[in-house]
Amino acid sequence: MNQYETVFILTPVLSETQMKEAVQKFKDLILSSGAEMVNEESWGLRKLAYPIQKKTTGFYSLFEFKAEPDFIDKLETAYRRDERVLRFLTFKMEKYAVKYSETRRNQVKKEEVKEN
Repeated sequence: MNQYETVFILTPVLSETQMKEAVQKFKDLILSSGAEMVNEESWGLRKLAYPIQKKTTGFYSLFEFKAEPDFIDKLETAYRRDERVLRFLTFKMEKYAVKYSETRRNQVKKEEVKEN
């Protein structure tokens, strides 16, 4: 199994519950394929670098997961079929990217503990 990271942008016209349903749909797809979810982040509503379908903002979500290589085609097909998804990017993480991601997550956890 390889480790992957996928970021997708959902259209900003969705309500909070519709956005959460869309994110849950893709999370369920990943988990139902036998993949292991490593990390999930919701970056919220952010400004896009350039307009996409006449929209200037979008809901960003990030998933890190371990899966078989043939699953990525199924995931990206699901992204393309869902009209709520404006853009997506999925890539295989090399060992250095995995290490950096773990370090970054640990730093965020430490900062959260300090705040509380």
